[in-house]
Amino acid sequence: MTTRPFRILGIQQIALGGVSKERLRKLWVDLLGLSVTGSFVSERENVDEDICTLGVGPHRVEIDLMQPLDAEKKPAVHLTPLNHVGLWVDDLPRAVEWLTAQGVRFAPGGIRKGAAGYDICFIHPKPSDEFPLAGEGVLIELVQAPPEVIAALGG
Repeated sequence: MTTRPFRILGIQQIALGGVSKERLRKLWVDLLGLSVTGSFVSERENVDEDICTLGVGPHRVEIDLMQPLDAEKKPAVHLTPLNHVGLWVDDLPRAVEWLTAQGVRFAPGGIRKGAAGYDICFIHPKPSDEFPLAGEGVLIELVQAPPEVIAALGG
């Protein structure tokens, strides 16, 4: 195996799905005290989500509370309660290139802007014949870390 040309720096987010984000909000916001810092709605992604946070600065972690816009459509963000885990990466394009060459399967869509404004892409939860390595049932989001996160966590 060749030398990895990127580093995973830490957890950027955890996305939780449910039929109704109100129940998720009751626990995570009302009882556990997370702050709602934004929202994101996408018909293409069939999602209505509240973006919550804990921690500050580069140590801040998003907890996304997601419900489907239509429970009968895909993607079904509510059918996997732990929808995905987001990881900070210091060089997203190099990570995608290298991981693809190693046989990692990525979800369709490539690198694009995510709900929080960072460049993202997803490692597919299931392998294929062409790409035999995947998240083994877990959707993994790779998130381009901004310079201040790289400086704080890359050390």
